[in-house]
Amino acid sequence: MDRSHRVMGALVGSAVGDALGAPFEFGPPHAFSARFPTAARGVATEMCGGGSLGWAPGEFTDDTQMALLLAESLVENDGLDGADVFARFGRWAQAGPPDIGVQTSAVLGSGLPWDRAAVEHVRAGHRAAGNGSLMRTTPAAIFFARHGRDATVDAARRISALTHGDPAAGEGCALFHEAVRALLDGGDADAAIADALPLVAQEHREKWAGNCSPTWTPADATESNGAVWPTLGSALWALRNSVTFEEAVRLVVDLGGDTDTVACVTGALAGARTGITGIPVRWTSPLHGRVPGFGDRTWELRHLQWLALRLDGSTDPLHEPRPTQGLEPREVAPGVWASDLDGARRSDPGFAVVSLCRTGGRFGHEVQRFAYLTDDDSNTELRTVLDDVLGDIAALRADGRRVLVHCHAGASRTGLVLRAWLVRSQGVSAAEATERVGAAWPHLSEWNPAFTAALREVAATP
Repeated sequence: MDRSHRVMGALVGSAVGDALGAPFEFGPPHAFSARFPTAARGVATEMCGGGSLGWAPGEFTDDTQMALLLAESLVENDGLDGADVFARFGRWAQAGPPDIGVQTSAVLGSGLPWDRAAVEHVRAGHRAAGNGSLMRTTPAAIFFARHGRDATVDAARRISALTHGDPAAGEGCALFHEAVRALLDGGDADAAIADALPLVAQEHREKWAGNCSPTWTPADATESNGAVWPTLGSALWALRNSVTFEEAVRLVVDLGGDTDTVACVTGALAGARTGITGIPVRWTSPLHGRVPGFGDRTWELRHLQWLALRLDGSTDPLHEPRPTQGLEPREVAPGVWASDLDGARRSDPGFAVVSLCRTGGRFGHEVQRFAYLTDDDSNTELRTVLDDVLGDIAALRADGRRVLVHCHAGASRTGLVLRAWLVRSQGVSAAEATERVGAAWPHLSEWNPAFTAALREVAATP
């Protein structure tokens, strides 16, 4: 898997977990599975919004807001500037975010300097081992992963200490950083944790070893999952007991309690493992949110993907697509239509749009899904993407929606998904699907041999 896929998976995965868990925060166990016993792929998905703070569907919380502040500081300063990060956090807190942790609020509102505020909070006898520094540290885990273990562990402790003066919180962030570093390289989280445990201060090592043990389960927790130990422990437990991103995040949201943060941490690890293509498009597509105190900018999926790549060293600008012909949508199969980028952008708002390319932003349609599908050799997870997209098309059609599929030119990627849809929905061969799509949509392109192989694989799968 291309490293960029894992990097985007980690940052986007953390935001997905945050937004998915937010409506269930401080609720009872099993509330999520009671409401969504099976995958909700149609117009209404598990990104349902709501909760005590009335989150919009797909809206992220303070977990991701603080992570974005940390990420932008790291990128703009090309490294860690503790005073700058603390100042950004303080500006955000003063703007009155709808959700902010009690401990974080107290430290940021103390009026003390950046290098003393958290220390004095602990000296005053307050508890300081919450999960508030763990929830926001994914950007730093990505940024410092390129610099090796010493750098990533040191950064984790220093960033945690800005608001969480209990060293146990910093040790949890350090272990998490190492797990992310290993996963970004295609390694194993448990092995990375085991290798990093000797680096944990002696007074915290035994407890962290217990909470990170492969035999630990959430039932073994001695604190609520608002504390740092069971938050990381639960995330690692979910990773061990799942194969897909969806399985991992479902497990932890169903634990109840601090669902947004535990799912945020789990989402980062699971996203680094599966890559961006392993996260369901029905969950990534509606992601959005604002950062109080920093203008009216609305962050969307494309901004998170771009920021993740910048954290990993990319200097490419945010992609703005070139104009296209504006091909008029055409029905290729019953209820399934094709177009190119600008044709889809200007299409009837009643379409449910499946975008297979970078679009430069949302179109304004009620339903729009964004699949990460590049027309090159970096798509090593083509079947994963196809299965996800085809499943959503089927559900949207069952909901009575006309589905409009497009990529930039409406040629190669659009043609792949349309042909795969005919194979899957009508049981035709790859050759017949190609002939039928080509007859209805003359813009079909078959230049990509990887797409042809994937189509044949879909046809060979019962």
